[in-house]
Amino acid sequence: MQAAPVRATAIPSFTTALRAVESLLMSGGQRTARRNAWTSVLEDRRRAKDRVEAQRVLDQAPAAPTLTIRP
Repeated sequence: MQAAPVRATAIPSFTTALRAVESLLMSGGQRTARRNAWTSVLEDRRRAKDRVEAQRVLDQAPAAPTLTIRP
């Protein structure tokens, strides 16, 4: 009885094969997701800068006169 021949390369596991298929199918989607996330970060930073500027302008503005209602 002879032993089974030894393979030079290992057969990829199911997990390895699944990861390879996922990388082929999802690479474009991952790039899009990263691009969208970065765009959101930049937009959040812009809004935060706008809020700080608006608060600075409000703090420098004179106080509005108060209304008194007479009976």
